[in-house]
Amino acid sequence: MPEAKDTLPYRVLARKYRPVDFTTLVGQEAMVRTLRNAIASGRIAHAFMLTGVRGVGKTTTARIIARALNCVGKDGKGGATVDPCGVCDNCKAITEDRHVDVIEMDAASRTGIDDVRELIEGVRYRPVSARYKVYIIDEVHMLSEKAFNALLKTLEEPPPHVKFLFATTEIRKVPVTVLSRCQRFDLKRVPQQTLIDHFSKIAGTEKVEISPEALTLLARAADGSVRDGLSMLDQAIAHGGGVVDAAQVRDMLGLADRSRVLELFEKTMRGDAPSVVAALAEMHDSGADPVVILQDLLELTHWVTRLKVAPDAAAASADSERAQGQAMAAKLSMASLTRAWMLLMKGLQETLSAPSPLRAAEMALIRLCYAADLPSPSDAIKALQNGAAPAAVAGVASPAPRGGGGGAAARLATQPVVATASQPAVAQPNPKTFTEIVALFEARREARLVHHLMHHVHEVRCEPGLIEFRPEPKAPPDLAPRLSELLGQWTGRRWIATVSSAAGKPTLNEQKAAKGDELRSQAENNPLVQAILKTFPGAKLDAVRRKGEQASLVASLVEAGDEPPAGEEYPADDDIPESEY
Repeated sequence: MPEAKDTLPYRVLARKYRPVDFTTLVGQEAMVRTLRNAIASGRIAHAFMLTGVRGVGKTTTARIIARALNCVGKDGKGGATVDPCGVCDNCKAITEDRHVDVIEMDAASRTGIDDVRELIEGVRYRPVSARYKVYIIDEVHMLSEKAFNALLKTLEEPPPHVKFLFATTEIRKVPVTVLSRCQRFDLKRVPQQTLIDHFSKIAGTEKVEISPEALTLLARAADGSVRDGLSMLDQAIAHGGGVVDAAQVRDMLGLADRSRVLELFEKTMRGDAPSVVAALAEMHDSGADPVVILQDLLELTHWVTRLKVAPDAAAASADSERAQGQAMAAKLSMASLTRAWMLLMKGLQETLSAPSPLRAAEMALIRLCYAADLPSPSDAIKALQNGAAPAAVAGVASPAPRGGGGGAAARLATQPVVATASQPAVAQPNPKTFTEIVALFEARREARLVHHLMHHVHEVRCEPGLIEFRPEPKAPPDLAPRLSELLGQWTGRRWIATVSSAAGKPTLNEQKAAKGDELRSQAENNPLVQAILKTFPGAKLDAVRRKGEQASLVASLVEAGDEPPAGEEYPADDDIPESEY
């Protein structure tokens, strides 16, 4: 007959090695220090809010706090302690999830106000056997708005024998009125090296042989979550039959070999498209997920970029990997690395939503091959202006690539630059005042916009790159974005056009009318004009213009006073006859 212990069901590693006190809690030293000092000094809050990503120990920490508050020691006479004994009745019952005074509630399945009302009804009763009645509410952000409101008063002034422990992964969904009544603890992601050490210790306890590289892969895939990492370790042990190596972990997780990812990245940045396509197909046939491959390439791009700006970033890498990464960082320019990052990010989004991830990843890498070693726009413009071929700035020195990535840059570098390089650059307009802006629109034949700017716009503020105005109801609603777009195109700089509620200056039409009235008054008082009007009875003063002044499109629009017909061409200033008085 088999022994009783052999008939017990198997417990997964995540449950078997769940911490039972603060000494076994992994990677949360700052929180443990704060709680230790609070319990030692008796400054224990009535409510705690524990937040962090999944699997870092929020619910486990809540249970440890419940044990620490209710532990009575081995002799049954102890008080609240940061190091619970683990042998008293309270500690055993809480560890086994059967203590009547420690109530756990899953807010994901009990979200309504009736559930919270039931909880509040039980708050007024004293604990049966423990020192404190502890309520642990997991995923508290799932409670409804009414449930939160019902909890507020009790949460602010609970009885002295009640403690609330909340856990959530979505802290932003918790109302600030609840947060303000709790002591908040942010559980951080567990560092990768801490996970490696933890998994290695558990593997030794389980008498499992596991390679250091496999531990690194598991810790990296866990992404700071102890529970996720232990679940994957459990799966890897079952997959390898008690012996775990890196190849088995890669097969299990669908990962690509790190060295093969480095090789794929180098071929891509060299522009060797045929080799990249073949390598991607080979990695896919070996079981690697195209999405994971692109994620690995993104991580590698970030790593090489960090090596370029901070060479000490490779201190924790293997010697061969560090040497290869530093060599790539020395060859690749910052422009090519940032361009690779943007193209890979776009390719990853396409791959996630594409019906065929492999084809989407292949197209993303081919696109990167053709763009990897192109010169930056600034370098290309400078080279064309200087009459020389732009230098290749991608950085991986190689002969003519077999793919097409380097071909574009090579063709650009070998083609002679024609006469456009010797022509002087045309100076772009730089209007500084509102009047100059209107004149620029007039010169660009934007008659309708000129009409609105003259008749329906009040200038509030104007300086290079900024125009602030108050439009009248007749002005088009999209006037501000159109001004920003057109001024940006014409001047080569960014312009911000904003609408203001301030009164502003009179419109240009009103300013011109006021100026015209002043000129007319001066002309009417001129002795020569009075003599002419007296000599020719019935004559009248029709228009007044300063000597040498030409009628512009702006002036003609003001004098006409009508909306210009759509598509009508207006004559240039030189085509308008000049009159003198």
